[in-house]
Amino acid sequence: MRLTIASRRSELARIQAHQVGEALQTIHPQLEIKYSFHESLGDRNQNDPLWQMPEKGVFTQDFREGLLKGEFDLVVHSWKDLAIDDDPKTEIVATLPRADARDLLLVRAGRWPEVERTGAISILTSSPRRAYNLDSFLRSALPSRLTGLNFVNVRGNVPTRLRKLFQTEVDGLIVAKAALDRLLQAKQQEFSATQTELRTALSRCRWMVLPLSENPAAPAQGALAVEIVRKRNDVRELVTPINCAETFAAAAREREILRGHGGGCHQKIGVSVLRRSFGEITSVRGLTDEGEALNNWTLRPSGPRPPKVSKESMWPLGWSDTDWFTREQIPAKPDTGTTALWVAKADALPNDWQVKSEQIVWVSGVPSWKRLARRGVWVNGCAESLGEHEPTGIETIAGSELKWQKLTHSESDTTASMPTVATYRLIPKNGKPTFSGKSYFFWRSGSSFDYALSHDPGLRQMTHFCGPGNTQRALQQRGIEPFVFLDHAQWLEEMSL
Repeated sequence: MRLTIASRRSELARIQAHQVGEALQTIHPQLEIKYSFHESLGDRNQNDPLWQMPEKGVFTQDFREGLLKGEFDLVVHSWKDLAIDDDPKTEIVATLPRADARDLLLVRAGRWPEVERTGAISILTSSPRRAYNLDSFLRSALPSRLTGLNFVNVRGNVPTRLRKLFQTEVDGLIVAKAALDRLLQAKQQEFSATQTELRTALSRCRWMVLPLSENPAAPAQGALAVEIVRKRNDVRELVTPINCAETFAAAAREREILRGHGGGCHQKIGVSVLRRSFGEITSVRGLTDEGEALNNWTLRPSGPRPPKVSKESMWPLGWSDTDWFTREQIPAKPDTGTTALWVAKADALPNDWQVKSEQIVWVSGVPSWKRLARRGVWVNGCAESLGEHEPTGIETIAGSELKWQKLTHSESDTTASMPTVATYRLIPKNGKPTFSGKSYFFWRSGSSFDYALSHDPGLRQMTHFCGPGNTQRALQQRGIEPFVFLDHAQWLEEMSL
């Protein structure tokens, strides 16, 4: 049987079409695949800003018409390009496992000293969402005191945008990380020249992977959409086996949330859904057409919660209650062979360490990111406070195998996947913690739990909560199965009467 797959003509679109074709042939070896590549309205009009163009189908409507005429059997889209409303005659029946949904900031290394000197930076982007959400974040995440942040419109595919970065008097560019990853990972020889060009551009840039909690992506960003005519059950049967159900559900949920705010790719709203073993995390941030500011980072747990209690039964109500330790610096020197530092807490990076410009710095969460930025440290990304086992996803961008080193305190739980260097130790202060009348406890670290347990062994019979990641695993290793919340504030709000 022969199947014709259509997509846009850009290199990225062709790569995505080939990914779907290869997945189909893996399931159906006898299947003959033919490709049909075309330009869309959005490809033909490279002058108007995207937000000034028709909101529905600028990259997809031409292909829908071809589907209905029978010119091809299915179309592979970047799902984020599709109109938010479903079409009555066609449908999305499958997607592949999602690529990285995050955005990537590239800054020309040669222009960074000027940014530091002037406090002004100009960044290419065609997205109102990115401009709105990143205006506040970048001012505190970049290691420079910014007084001016200017977003400049740009059109074109990823290689074209990178050329414009170096051909115009701008400092930076924001792109979908999934697009750059796919271009660099393509195995076909026809894309080798572009890959060389991209690698050269990356070598001249400093980069940041922007966190979804601060900059949620366009709904379905990083996901592919396989569209067919609704009545083509024969094609549906062929395509269904390649579908990644988890990606499909997350992308559909993101589009549903945006639809609830009026829909439309021109809105200043980002929506990202992350599915983890402890539940579904949803990030919604932006500005609606009615002027309502959205800023939500929420968790729908995978299991039931215990009943709510009064605040008098909860500990701690404030972090001053956990101020049990002083920090004593341990003399430590950086490993000269380390190419990437995983910083568990901003204090774990010694003030006298000089971080090389080519060295990657990854941190536990946004608060540590901002603290290090105030110290002048360029941070490449963070684990969103989800734990050090949260994948960084930067191997392709880095272009080489990374040698990691985790910086933390001497009592930290070690991990076999990453060598650890203790840069400070925790020294208990005088005094004994008391928990009279408390039954619900939220922990920020395994070391705090151990210290509390040494003074009150009865804590094991209480109900415990924590954030995801290292603290969760530390409590589990001690025989405690905690309930997971994203942070202490959400715990207080959701568990108190």
